[in-house]
Amino acid sequence: MTSQTTVDKTGPGDQAPAAPSDPTPGQGRGLRGHPWFTLLTVAVGVMMVALDGTIVAIANPAIADDLKASFAEVQWITNAYFLALAVTLITAGKLGDRFGHRQTFLIGVVGFAAASGAIGLSDSVAFVVTFRVFQGLFGALLMPAALGLLRATFPAEKLNMAIGIWGMVIGASTAGGPILGGFLVENVSWQSVFWINVPVGVLAVALGVGILLDHRAENAPRSFDIPGIALLSGAMFCLVWALIKAPEWGWGSGTTWTFVAASLVLFALFAFWETRVKEPLIPLGLFRSVPLSAGVVLMVLMAIAFMGGLFFVTFYLQNVHGMSPIDAGLHLLPLTGMMIVGSPLAGALITKAGPRIPLAGGMALTAIAMYGMSTLETDTGSAVMSLWFALLGLGLAPVMVGATEVIVGNAPLELSGVAGGLQQAAMQIGGSLGTAVLGAVMASKVDGDLPGNWADAGLPPLTGTQLDQASEAVQVGVPPVAEGTPPEIAAKIATVAHDTFMSGMSLASLVAAGVAAVAVLVAFLTKRGENAEAGAGAAHI
Repeated sequence: MTSQTTVDKTGPGDQAPAAPSDPTPGQGRGLRGHPWFTLLTVAVGVMMVALDGTIVAIANPAIADDLKASFAEVQWITNAYFLALAVTLITAGKLGDRFGHRQTFLIGVVGFAAASGAIGLSDSVAFVVTFRVFQGLFGALLMPAALGLLRATFPAEKLNMAIGIWGMVIGASTAGGPILGGFLVENVSWQSVFWINVPVGVLAVALGVGILLDHRAENAPRSFDIPGIALLSGAMFCLVWALIKAPEWGWGSGTTWTFVAASLVLFALFAFWETRVKEPLIPLGLFRSVPLSAGVVLMVLMAIAFMGGLFFVTFYLQNVHGMSPIDAGLHLLPLTGMMIVGSPLAGALITKAGPRIPLAGGMALTAIAMYGMSTLETDTGSAVMSLWFALLGLGLAPVMVGATEVIVGNAPLELSGVAGGLQQAAMQIGGSLGTAVLGAVMASKVDGDLPGNWADAGLPPLTGTQLDQASEAVQVGVPPVAEGTPPEIAAKIATVAHDTFMSGMSLASLVAAGVAAVAVLVAFLTKRGENAEAGAGAAHI
């Protein structure tokens, strides 16, 4: 195993660690650079970004009502954030490798909190969208830097446990977003969804200034690959933009495939350029590591199954079962709870047994859970739903931890930020792919089944335009009931809409289960990080 020399960048009053070879708690290091306090600090910062991935969806209707925004404008509130985050993650990781993860993390926290506060003060959708872009950019700085700090601070034997807790925070924050968002929107205001990030950001900065040490590899990059950054950013933008707009443009649209083709061309040009530049943005030699490449693929497949499947569950709970956002969030607590419990346990198991079996087992459980969710019906009780949600959380926990360790641990220490960016980018792209592809499966199934189900129920025939509008509503579980419809007809329409939605959700869940089953095979290509022991400041000078 290789070992990289690191340099601590401390202030005049900072004390260098006395026992760098084993920086475990209780050896007199004090707060600054202490591994577990470092974990606490980055967890507080990461929590903001993870929460914003789901909490804002609950606030969107209130934002639209208050700011008189159109549906397309509201979509941009989510899309602008996601685009900025996904496109810049890898470049942001490189910035951390170049300038230090401590500085990058703190800048990310300050910028994210400031942008959040600015959104809360905005009086137009244009300002909200603009500051959402800044949230995405600063969030991209923060996330890879957090992983880089953990990699540099924890010894190899404790890194998996640290990543397990880090994954627990992300999972809990992501799943808890709808609950917190629903409470704040219903009891305070939509602005409070963003303002809550300000005190959290202040706490993260205060902890970061006092606790975080900057570990930099001696052979860290000294220059920037500007053409590489431009090519990669363009390729990521075209890919993510195509995935976001495909449901609107259609998968057969020439515009969709133009953007997909442009992304492929730009990725090819990027790969060619990286072989010619002295200090590439992503050394392509990274992907000679089969475990690292498998970890990236595994993260994409996991996110497709998880995010794509969960996308429809929220509609199922709210529009089919008629739950409020808070109630829907509470019904997802088994999923959140198992991720909270399972992530640290998965970290301990992976430390002892290696990642291969836990990863394969986790994806197998995910496949079973998604199959179980394909059997849900309009009147399924909470106990059965909770069983499948809990099994999904239990399956996801080792994958979140293990795939992250495989990616980051198999990269050299001087590229830990880039590896962290790869891990996050893989998750973001996988989530987007899952929503787009499974959304297309849902739309196709609904389009195919709705006319027959409508006719079989004896409902009045629809024109082509009316059928298209009804199909769009049914795809999210909403019965297309016109105002003034007699109650008995409205009840029939609701039954047809919910039954048709359930058939689409069942097929989408089966596809997600198939993706998870493929991921089981990919998991067997992984192994423990070859460069993990280069972290923990193994040779501070």
